[in-house]
Amino acid sequence: MIYLAYQTATNFMEPFRAVAQIASSMFGNPASGMADNYMFRTMAASFELLSRTKLTHGRPSYGLDTVKVGNREVEVVEEAAFATPFGTLLRFRKDIETAQPRVLLVAPLSGHFATLLRNTVETLLPENDVYITDWHNARDIPVSAGVFGFDEYVDHVIQFLEQMGPGAHVIAVCQPCVQVLVAAAVMAQTQNPAQPLSMTLMAGPIDTRINPTKVNDLATSHSIDWFEKNLISTVPWGFAGAGRRVYPGFVQLTAFMSMNMDRHVKAHTELFEHLVNGDVDKADATKTFYDEYFAVLDLPAEFYLETVQRVFQEARLAQGNLEWRGMKVDPSAIRRTSLLTVEGERDDICAVGQTMAAQDLCSKLRPYRKRHHMQPGVGHYGVFSGRRWQSQIYPLVRNMMLASE
Repeated sequence: MIYLAYQTATNFMEPFRAVAQIASSMFGNPASGMADNYMFRTMAASFELLSRTKLTHGRPSYGLDTVKVGNREVEVVEEAAFATPFGTLLRFRKDIETAQPRVLLVAPLSGHFATLLRNTVETLLPENDVYITDWHNARDIPVSAGVFGFDEYVDHVIQFLEQMGPGAHVIAVCQPCVQVLVAAAVMAQTQNPAQPLSMTLMAGPIDTRINPTKVNDLATSHSIDWFEKNLISTVPWGFAGAGRRVYPGFVQLTAFMSMNMDRHVKAHTELFEHLVNGDVDKADATKTFYDEYFAVLDLPAEFYLETVQRVFQEARLAQGNLEWRGMKVDPSAIRRTSLLTVEGERDDICAVGQTMAAQDLCSKLRPYRKRHHMQPGVGHYGVFSGRRWQSQIYPLVRNMMLASE
């Protein structure tokens, strides 16, 4: 019922938002002369904020059309290297002669599209042949496509690495650090020739028992039955995935925003002020961020519930009792894949120590194949996006990959 109620309210408000957008354009149009008047600018800003009170459910554009490689600008072409109903192995192909390290960037499946990692991709692109796990919105996937749970996520990581071929590297951001570590362990245990040369785990919940955050407390304060009863909905008719049980992206977004509501209120208050004062660049930066942030993706219910239970409630991998397809997962089997773990000092989603736990689990890796980095002064998103990611963290990732070639 919650999904149907949400969609009904969204449809009801759409005409009002459309009118608000027209009014904002009229009052804020410099050609009309009204934009010179403070009162009209205030009205334009108010209507624009009203028009922006909506979520979108389609993947935004990566917007990475060109990249500078060496001294020349090179065209970037998005190319589907492989696809299933649940995700696409998307390659950012560049027409260059020099071979570059092949990197699989594994994006979270946690309510946002993989485009949330746009800056991560942008930083990697000049020096690497970049692929990303471009997850599909569950409300657009027919029920006939089957289920997608924890094991299926691991299957996809393995399949994608196999499609890329031996000698690739893998970088996991946030939630999928667990699944990527599981995939690397399974590939080592089965002697899969496509096991990656290096594995970078960034701000991921390998052991959520360490320094629990609000996210961890929420997961452990309720039973899995509570999560299923209160957070899982059925996609209503009118969508390709009608009848599929999902954890709606709008519910996840609400949970994320409630953790830092003051920050989001402040951001929109400042956006209003920027619009009124004509600070176009500052306003555009805020709007760009929230256009991405408000683009939400539904998760298959089985993946969400299994992740909550296996990762956040029971920490099965950290305790040595996680199974994949009936086989016990043993990270100590990893011998050939170098490991880099990265954490942010101020991360309030995945606390310091939770990702580093992978170092102990990969106990048979030789010391020269293991490295940990704790980045001072950054929160969760600063680990994989922004100035410090670009200037301080990425060089460590690059050096790990090059040393593993």
